[in-house]
Amino acid sequence: MMAIAKASFRSILRSPSAVVFTIAFPLIFILVFGFLSGGPVKVKLFIDKDSDTNNAIIQSVQKVNVLKIVDGPREKMLQELQKGEIDAILKIEKNTNSIHTDYTAHLITSTASPDKGTLAHNMLDNIISKVNFQMAHIQHPMAELKQEVIPGREYKQIDFILPGQLGFALLSTGVFGTAFVFFSLRQTLVIKRFFATPVKRISIIFGETISRMAFSLLGACFIITIGKYAFGFTLIHGWVTFLNMLLLCAFGLIVFMGFGFIVSGIAKSESTIPPISNIITLPQFLLAGTFFPIEVFPAWMQPICKAMPLTYLNDALRKVAFEGAGLLDVTSQLLILLGWGVGIYILAAKTFRWE
Repeated sequence: MMAIAKASFRSILRSPSAVVFTIAFPLIFILVFGFLSGGPVKVKLFIDKDSDTNNAIIQSVQKVNVLKIVDGPREKMLQELQKGEIDAILKIEKNTNSIHTDYTAHLITSTASPDKGTLAHNMLDNIISKVNFQMAHIQHPMAELKQEVIPGREYKQIDFILPGQLGFALLSTGVFGTAFVFFSLRQTLVIKRFFATPVKRISIIFGETISRMAFSLLGACFIITIGKYAFGFTLIHGWVTFLNMLLLCAFGLIVFMGFGFIVSGIAKSESTIPPISNIITLPQFLLAGTFFPIEVFPAWMQPICKAMPLTYLNDALRKVAFEGAGLLDVTSQLLILLGWGVGIYILAAKTFRWE
């Protein structure tokens, strides 16, 4: 088994496509997105459920296109604010005992998103100024704005992009690499020659798995290191987070290799492997949160995005890296990946051919 693993690892290193898909291609995307400034500005604002909504301020806020109103429990929104996943929380209280203003707008922002927090403050200040101007005939201003800034971690673009690129590399390696290797071994009668030796079938599969796992994890180490020291990728608990990410990568690769076994089993020729593999990989590259959050897609498309296994690997990697989640904290993602793995390998067993 170890002899097969060693020989297979050497063949991977000599394969330009393996190097390109595992290291070079993801690295290029990391470099591009690392230097990218970002897209259209949207400020995610949560309006506290206890707010007095019967006033002109709320009505004006809801009309501003730049402000994206989000919903959820207040405790969760506070956590999202500290992680930089939303930008501000607004609570409007009616001043029943004050003779100076009718309302007070409490705005909570975080150091995790300082620029958008400042933008949210400026927009709210502008809205309240306009409302006060329209109510100028009243003896006192209608509302005043108070801001509170709480500590948080900045969520950088690289914190989203890098885990997606890791998933991208693992899916490419698992599907394309496995499909081409086993089809070639079968076509060149190497597997048939193995049958003339005491080598067990399971040793062949484990040998290939070990070599591909070692190569992919080396690539993952390289990508994470570049992201960490070149672009400030967040590894919230240092080496513990790094090791957890590698374990997730190993688990994801095992699942994705099942797709490769299926492709190698149903492909009639080497030329049919790329189109079949692309049918499996391309939708996941585009829709599984690799390059963009799935929330940017239309509502009808998001259930499709959430049905893909790469979505859950990407989500688990991001939670571990930025939020400091442990493997037990991403159990739901791992169970869904496990379910995919069981189904895929059952199908792979039915389609896999040794000759």
